[in-house]
Amino acid sequence: MNKRKLGAIATAAAVPVLLSTVMAGSASAHGSMGTPVSRVYACYLENPESPDTPACKDAVGKWDTQPLYDWDELNIGTANGKHREIIPDGQLCSAGRAKYHAYDAARTDWPSTALPTGGGAYTFRYPYTADHPGTFEIYITKDGFNPLQTLKWSDLDSTLLAKVKNPPKVNGEYRIEGRLPAKTGRHIIYSIWQRSDSAEAFYTCSDVTFGTVSTPTPTATATATATPTVTPTLTPTPTPTVSPTVSPSSTPTVTTTATPPTSQPWAAGVSYTAGSLVTYGGSSYRCLQAHTSLPGWEPANVPALWQRV
Repeated sequence: MNKRKLGAIATAAAVPVLLSTVMAGSASAHGSMGTPVSRVYACYLENPESPDTPACKDAVGKWDTQPLYDWDELNIGTANGKHREIIPDGQLCSAGRAKYHAYDAARTDWPSTALPTGGGAYTFRYPYTADHPGTFEIYITKDGFNPLQTLKWSDLDSTLLAKVKNPPKVNGEYRIEGRLPAKTGRHIIYSIWQRSDSAEAFYTCSDVTFGTVSTPTPTATATATATPTVTPTLTPTPTPTVSPTVSPSSTPTVTTTATPPTSQPWAAGVSYTAGSLVTYGGSSYRCLQAHTSLPGWEPANVPALWQRV
């Protein structure tokens, strides 16, 4: 399938395709984990033609860009619940498909999502391009997992983070309620979406880091420094002569210079330009690339599009 769909994920028209043997009987497009963002979806969001992070650049170098345009079909058409039998150790992130093998690479610089160390309730968000009934199972790696080794089935904790049949759909994504454990360090969250109307299943690897992120000092403090700078300059001038002349011109000059760009709460469906400022989750972010926001592209989840300031 050739889906050159830069800047959009859910509105591309379906096109006829020739499916490989492993895909026999499956439909054309489905979905991937958006929060926490999966490897293949994160690299797609960076722009398949010019990814930003070293891990995504290397993955594209090993298998071109097509796996990223097909971010929503990392699947096995004949899985039928036999995931551990048909996917070899070390190939969980690609589901054993050669097309996606670059995303099995064991490294610590895959785009990741920051999660709290204390755990607690968590909403997993799974953007989809085709809706199907089925069950989602979400796992996480055990304590002591080594991210420099490829993921094996035995690395996954037996306690599921979530198992939900036919979760609710909101704005083009499944919302899956689960619970995070108390952890530290880097881990992988692994999801399986097994359709109930066919044997087809979908798989994702999402890199996460458990730990707090320090809150940056607000940059708006620059406003206070502008006023004392101008005042001493004007004071020595004779008051009767200068006051009527200088006050009108100096006041708007200081105000314009000191006022920072307006920051608005982030929202889906908004066209952002590079340099735009938004707030999300109590933090401020600057837009790095012009784009139209979509569910799952929240600033905290897509470092390729937003930078914390």
